[in-house]
Amino acid sequence: MKIAANLSLLFGELPLVERIVAAGAAGFDGVEIQFPYEVPAIRLKEALAAAGLPLVLINLPAADLMSGGPGLAAVPERQAAFSEALQEALSYAAMVRPACVNVLPGRLAEGVSREQALTTLVDNLRQAAEAFELLGIRVLVEAINPLDMPGFLVNTPQQLDALLRAVAHPNCLAQYDLYHMARQGLDLVAGIELLAGRIGHVQFADCPGRGAPGSGSQDFAPALAALNDTGYRGWLGAEYKPGEGGTRASLGWLAHWRALA
Repeated sequence: MKIAANLSLLFGELPLVERIVAAGAAGFDGVEIQFPYEVPAIRLKEALAAAGLPLVLINLPAADLMSGGPGLAAVPERQAAFSEALQEALSYAAMVRPACVNVLPGRLAEGVSREQALTTLVDNLRQAAEAFELLGIRVLVEAINPLDMPGFLVNTPQQLDALLRAVAHPNCLAQYDLYHMARQGLDLVAGIELLAGRIGHVQFADCPGRGAPGSGSQDFAPALAALNDTGYRGWLGAEYKPGEGGTRASLGWLAHWRALA
């Protein structure tokens, strides 16, 4: 397993493309970016090549999700907008070649039943999985805790398991975020075992607080051991809030994690 810096949260004092160089200098093996679309794809490709780092993950555009709205992927009335977002991500990914693209389920929209939302989400995930398979890029779907993001449609490993079974496409896998599971008081190891063989990417932050490892009380060793024992050989994405001291001051955990990984 290798460790990637999530540049949407880390090195935020720098312009986005400069964060790539900073991540490499700090000892990260790769980078991930939630929504990179503000940077022209060719510019991002050149910056990655200059730094010698792979792009591990980007998200599909999600419209108003980050500002409190329902997003795109599970809203029946927004199917056309989802298709447009998919085309945008396909064009962008064809240039920058991320290993994975994450499709955020979003919040349950007003006036939409949970059953309708999940049916739409399944259809959209299957469409995305088929489209990105042609580029050799995996599609992920993520559970997010409802405490930090109220109304989010998919919260638990059990819900992820059911969703993946419904999509039933080999190119659609789980993004397993240790922070979001711990924030709900869930058993991290049990979730890993449930989703074994279907986890395409892992992210982490300490809990409580969503800070760097060591800033909270979460013991990550059992989860890392379970990932290894279940055959996970993918990336670990550092997606945490570095705090007032900045990212460089928060990296005391990195050497130890690299040894564990």
